[in-house]
Amino acid sequence: MKAKTIMWSLLALIVSVSAAGQQRRHTPKEPFVTDTPMVHDPVMAFEDSTYYIFATGMGIQQMTSNDRKNWTVLPEPAMSVIPQWAMDSVPGFRIHVWAPDVINYHGKWWLAYSCSTFGRNGSAIGLLSKRSLSFPVWDDEGCIVTSREGRDNWNAIDPNFVIDDNDNPWLVWGSFWDGIQLARLDTTMHIAAGEKPRTIARRYNLTDPDGKKTLSTNPNPPKNPTSDFAGPNAIEAPFIFKHNDYYYLFVSWDYCCQGSKSNYRVAVGRSKTIDGPYLDPDGKDMRDGGGMLFLEGDKKNFEAAGHCAAYTFNGEDIFICHGYSVAHGGASILIQRPILWTSDGWPKLN
Repeated sequence: MKAKTIMWSLLALIVSVSAAGQQRRHTPKEPFVTDTPMVHDPVMAFEDSTYYIFATGMGIQQMTSNDRKNWTVLPEPAMSVIPQWAMDSVPGFRIHVWAPDVINYHGKWWLAYSCSTFGRNGSAIGLLSKRSLSFPVWDDEGCIVTSREGRDNWNAIDPNFVIDDNDNPWLVWGSFWDGIQLARLDTTMHIAAGEKPRTIARRYNLTDPDGKKTLSTNPNPPKNPTSDFAGPNAIEAPFIFKHNDYYYLFVSWDYCCQGSKSNYRVAVGRSKTIDGPYLDPDGKDMRDGGGMLFLEGDKKNFEAAGHCAAYTFNGEDIFICHGYSVAHGGASILIQRPILWTSDGWPKLN
């Protein structure tokens, strides 16, 4: 049986879960090769001629490739054991791990991951490390940051590591509530002493021009079709990519995880400093709802697309995300595209 046929025979095993940007999967018992991998919230790394993908799944889905065309889907999750602290910190969280990110910093690989339950902001971002991606076991490095319902107006999921021009690590994260958060890390990849999260992007300007009335008190606010708790500030999945003189902040707008009914899309803004302000081409601050639309579903190949990452591999800038495939009934599959740059320094897809 051809690898692609095997791949799509697994489609029947996908079980949708109510999770902001997530799908539940049964892990295959044996590795298999496919040129059309099903992923959700993919991130990528490269080491010793091998590309790695980590994505949402039971214990974090993982796969490898030598050419970024044919992917070996591994039966083993990245996390063989879920730390007890994570289950204790987030009521209802067990083994379905969301939205990882991976980076090499000072000779060590670091992997952040999201512990949460759908539509609520009682969440945590955990941390793993190891010296080589080829080594099978990650070390538990504890928790980077937590959010609590009733205490924090942000959600500790969807992490992304970024290193500034002074070799300082930062973490950007967030989903709904007050939007995208940023904080500086120390060299152990935990929140630096004295750092407080700051909001760098929102889907909507949450205040009226008089600065008094919030969106939540408006008589007809946008409705969140996926959660009674998260509110209408439909922005999540940040990723910061440095190119020439600018940091580019990619975010996902609107709603994922509804298969063919999803309307996920990607927007971008840029800043000359890592902590913003991030502006779109019209000069609108992303904290006030700014952002240039970068990618959306074409309704021919993909109903919607989002939760992206961007990298430079072998001299080429590439953009990856998951897209809800029209041909495969709304299943989420890997999208990879080269990034081109306009004369005034804005990214576009080939």
